[in-house]
Amino acid sequence: MSPGRGVASARGYAADPRRAIELHRLPGRERVIRFRLMATSHQDPGLLADGVARFIPPDVDSAALPRSFALAAPAAVRGPIPDAWRVAPLFERSGDTYRAAIPIDPGTSLYGTGEVAGPLVRNGFVTEAWATQPFRLEGDGTPVPNYDERSRSLYQAHPWVLAVRADGSAFGALADTTYRLEIDLRDGIRLSSAEPFPVIVMEGNSPQSVIARLAQLTGCIELPPRWTLGYHQCRFSYYPDARVRELACEFREREMPCDAIWIDIHYMDAYKVFTFDPEGFPDPTATNDYLHDLGFRSVWILDPAVKAEAGYTAYEDGVAEGHFLVDAEGREHHEWTWPGDAAFPDFTRPETRAWWGRRTRAFLDHGMDGVWVDLNEPSPILPHGAELPGDLRHGGGGDIAPGTHAQYHNDYGLLMSKATHEAMSRKRPDRRPFVLTRSTYLGGQRYAATWTGDNVSDWTHLYWSVPMVLNLGLSGQPYSGPDIGGFAGTPSPELFARWIGVGAFLPFCRTHNSLKGDQEPWSFGPAVEEISKTALARRYRLLPYLYTLFREAATTGLPVARPLFFADPSDPALRNEDQAFLLGGDVLVQPALLEHEQHDFPTLPGDWRAFTLAGEDPATDPAHPVLRLRPGAILPIGPGGQTTDQAFEGPLTLIVALDEEGKAEGRLYEDAGDGFGYREGDYLLTTYEATLQDGDVVVRVAHQEGQRKPVYREVHVEVL
Repeated sequence: MSPGRGVASARGYAADPRRAIELHRLPGRERVIRFRLMATSHQDPGLLADGVARFIPPDVDSAALPRSFALAAPAAVRGPIPDAWRVAPLFERSGDTYRAAIPIDPGTSLYGTGEVAGPLVRNGFVTEAWATQPFRLEGDGTPVPNYDERSRSLYQAHPWVLAVRADGSAFGALADTTYRLEIDLRDGIRLSSAEPFPVIVMEGNSPQSVIARLAQLTGCIELPPRWTLGYHQCRFSYYPDARVRELACEFREREMPCDAIWIDIHYMDAYKVFTFDPEGFPDPTATNDYLHDLGFRSVWILDPAVKAEAGYTAYEDGVAEGHFLVDAEGREHHEWTWPGDAAFPDFTRPETRAWWGRRTRAFLDHGMDGVWVDLNEPSPILPHGAELPGDLRHGGGGDIAPGTHAQYHNDYGLLMSKATHEAMSRKRPDRRPFVLTRSTYLGGQRYAATWTGDNVSDWTHLYWSVPMVLNLGLSGQPYSGPDIGGFAGTPSPELFARWIGVGAFLPFCRTHNSLKGDQEPWSFGPAVEEISKTALARRYRLLPYLYTLFREAATTGLPVARPLFFADPSDPALRNEDQAFLLGGDVLVQPALLEHEQHDFPTLPGDWRAFTLAGEDPATDPAHPVLRLRPGAILPIGPGGQTTDQAFEGPLTLIVALDEEGKAEGRLYEDAGDGFGYREGDYLLTTYEATLQDGDVVVRVAHQEGQRKPVYREVHVEVL
């Protein structure tokens, strides 16, 4: 190796964790100096970027702190924290507990904390950043795997709080630890863990600027394949394969828009991952070919647990190659999951991620378009509420040090998502991967979309759908949505109608339910079927705008679905609103989420004008949210259709809402819909401008970015 070149060490830390120098004398040669970069996370306190500072407890050696899993890349200190820095955590230690306290000014509203049930504003709540399969108790005391307002933690861990001050300025606090963390927001911000942790504080003149800084550190989503923005149909489970084909045909016969059919765990042979039931799914390739011929994509589930069974190659290979978690004595650890007694892959090991990747690539040979990774908190099935012991051993490797499960539990879903994402990228380098994960850690948006877990078919969970998606967006994950209609239980026709009405405007749009009851859009009678068709027609007409918002999320980190206070962060009347929401900066969505009560929506600045997309009359049907367009905005919409491919073909309509000065502006992003040509300039970002001139509205192309050739098509203009 030539001097100055570096190689990563598999394990260990140097006294100076940034580098180590080794001196070697080779036979017959002069002494060679080798620089060896060490596997470490250098966590020095100081200014990391404009408006971003890292603090560590004063009695803690920064070199001894674990590496960051939240950050997309190590963040080096650029200089000391300025004396005028406004927000600094106060560290204290009490026994075995480390705490960081951040006082807040009067009038400060708190948000974020990732995946939490309840209202949008988090002041007064205590939660835990700890990936958990939550259980609620039925009336007879039976535990059921769902969540309610008593759940302190859910499937994902986001040790992050966004604070918006009374004047509209904001800051964010990231507790950069993967250990279990309590987030107490009853009196300011109090963060507690059994291990010491750094706190990264981000300052901004608005909540949007803080979210953008969070994205700069933790990474943005990849631009997803365009088909994933359509409607998805799923249940636990569609079985056998004949039922999958029947379902696909029925969608097309009923002319119900849909892009993807999902296949849950019953396709497996006795629930063994990477297998297929020889009777129910004897030819998965043919099943996928059938779906593709009808214009559908398919998404198939993978669970992490591997059945401990002699003769089962995935297990035998895993044992032979040391891929499973072990206890402190080195014995392979098992838990009871869907296939029975099972072992869990150790995704901290690069060898294990490579092993998982090889098996996933072979799995994809059958033509799956997406992969859904589930139960990756990781969660046993029995006994209810069981978790993997904290003293299990993770081997690590590469830039991940060995450690206990207490340290890496929160990372498990992120690392599984990463391994799956990398497998899809290697298998199909010309296609964008799509991975959906139930569990992840802050920063996991780099690898997978997510959903809000096993919700319940009741009105409270319908309401929670919106603030849960909004807080995930405020925690760096813009691609999420609920199980439309609820996973557990069966919704009433009215509840399903309301849910699909609002779900059509959330970033991830999927109906999913458990074994009991049918939950297709036509399952609740002709009236609800027509409502569902209209709701999805509205989404599909809006897809050009939604895709433009996803491109914005992929480049800036801003959420697709945004809280109303983004329109005016200094307006206190907007801080608590968590039923209405914004799509991007231009579209206001006002749904009816309450069963009996009327909700009074706050007024946004300016004249936000109502508009329609599919001939619906929101005044006569509460299932369809009222849509309003920001004054000064131009909204690009398409013709709709049964698939996303159809929704991006044909004429373009520009809906124009002039502001008080008679002007408006809007943008439309276009590319191939899949692949990575856009990274080389094969895209088109068009800015439209409208002006009122002598009583006429004149619309023109003001600017175009990118090298993609414009599509010459019919363009309609509607002026509100």
